[in-house]
Amino acid sequence: MTPPVDGGTAAGAKPPPAGAAPVSTWQPLRLRVFRTLWIAQFVSNVGGWMQTVGAQWLITQESGSAGLIALVQTSASLPVLLLGIPAGALADIIDRRRLLLGAQVLMLAAAGLLAALTALGRMNSYGVLALTFVLGCGTALMNPAWQAIQPELVPREQIPSAAALGGVNMNLARAVGPALGGLVVALAGTATVFAVNAASFLVTLAALATWRRRAEPDPMGAERILPALRAGNRYVRNAPRVRRVLARSLLFVPCAAALWALLPVAARQELGMGAGGYGVLLGAVGVGAVFGAALLPRVRDRWSSNTTLAAGGILFAVTLALLALLRIPWLVGLVLVFSGIAWVGVLSLLNAQMQVTTPGWVRARALAFYLTIFQGGMAVGAAVWGGVADRIGLVPALLVAAVLLAAASLAGLALAVPDTQLDRSVSMHWAAPALVLDPPETGGQVLVTIEYRVPPRNADLFIESMRAMGRSRLRTGALHWDLYRDGTRPDTYLEVFQVASWEEHLRQHSGRLTGFDRETEERARSLVDPDHPFQVTHYLPARASRPG
Repeated sequence: MTPPVDGGTAAGAKPPPAGAAPVSTWQPLRLRVFRTLWIAQFVSNVGGWMQTVGAQWLITQESGSAGLIALVQTSASLPVLLLGIPAGALADIIDRRRLLLGAQVLMLAAAGLLAALTALGRMNSYGVLALTFVLGCGTALMNPAWQAIQPELVPREQIPSAAALGGVNMNLARAVGPALGGLVVALAGTATVFAVNAASFLVTLAALATWRRRAEPDPMGAERILPALRAGNRYVRNAPRVRRVLARSLLFVPCAAALWALLPVAARQELGMGAGGYGVLLGAVGVGAVFGAALLPRVRDRWSSNTTLAAGGILFAVTLALLALLRIPWLVGLVLVFSGIAWVGVLSLLNAQMQVTTPGWVRARALAFYLTIFQGGMAVGAAVWGGVADRIGLVPALLVAAVLLAAASLAGLALAVPDTQLDRSVSMHWAAPALVLDPPETGGQVLVTIEYRVPPRNADLFIESMRAMGRSRLRTGALHWDLYRDGTRPDTYLEVFQVASWEEHLRQHSGRLTGFDRETEERARSLVDPDHPFQVTHYLPARASRPG
């Protein structure tokens, strides 16, 4: 497990005592490494939005094709959908700081090439789209690693505040970047915008260079990419809390995407505003994000996460409806402040839940699923709401989105996201297996059986506790799991699970188990007959095993 930076506690540390004062949203900024990386992220985000404006303007001048202009956003988003989950596996396999540095170098090279070719007059629309795609690949490689390092930068109790500051960062950049990009294009041309974006990656590289990450190497060595992908998929499938967070994201993001898809149309058609006015509206959302981040600790201190998520979704739905009905620009701007409050509140909570719920060995992979759902929901939602607005009109489209989001937010109450803390610190409580046969070098599935003797009075509770045990086995590497009862000795139970290879099983022993897994096992095994200790047996592939 990687030690935290600047005196923080590990992600699996115990939460602060009940009744403690809520952590200030701005407290993570007191930590030098977090503050440095946050500022660098803001500079890079502003550069990214400037890059989007410059790319769209260059294509407008070069071809004027609306289809090609729309493909700028597609070129930037598609790599995240294609590479996001493999990038999460990479971020769990190799050193995250090195992966972040590599992604920044890739994006610096693409942005620098785009700036140079544009300055030389050698760039066309298709070249812009191709290099924008490369920049998107860099973003896809960076995102899971960037999210996964947050628990290394701040103490556990500050993770919700760090997530809120991430939302503030993005929304402020969204407000500042397009306006600044348009100004630079007008004053100095698109090549200068691309050069500024390239320089922003130098800022991030310099910030990462100041961070001395103290990573402990995996004693078993790095995982291979395909087994790592399968392990991440198994973890997400068998982690109820993670599935609930992903489900709540699916309920919120596609409907909420209507705001970002239709706000430019509303500004132009309904409010009669130009590009400057649209920038002011985005700024209102950014102001709301700052207010939302400041209010979030107090809200979380009074409301459960489940209630806060539902309230945030309903508030966002109300702002969508008001955007459809209001025609006074300053009132719309005021409404959008509340949109920013709701947006940063919901997404910060979901992001923080993913951070604290997943253990370090699989955190980036789980976050990659979350980021892919978010990006996919934004892309698909924007396309859908744009098409709906074309068919039935802007106002009805916004009202439909508002009704669906409100209904989805209420439905989400049935998918409660608990506030109880889970101990995700590494637990090495399994004894090292002692074998007479050498495990096969070429792999092959391993069968593990554990025999229990359970007093009849504990039978029902034991079976119930073992279901949680089964999820633990499946999360940490088992392909299949089941529990059997002896037909001739009713007090005898046999737990059986298969693992893809002996190496995969050793990874269960050497770092995948957490304090929560240990508590789950202790709960089940406290019901076992103490006069008959459980017995563990490992079965290897018969044809490939040999005496040691």
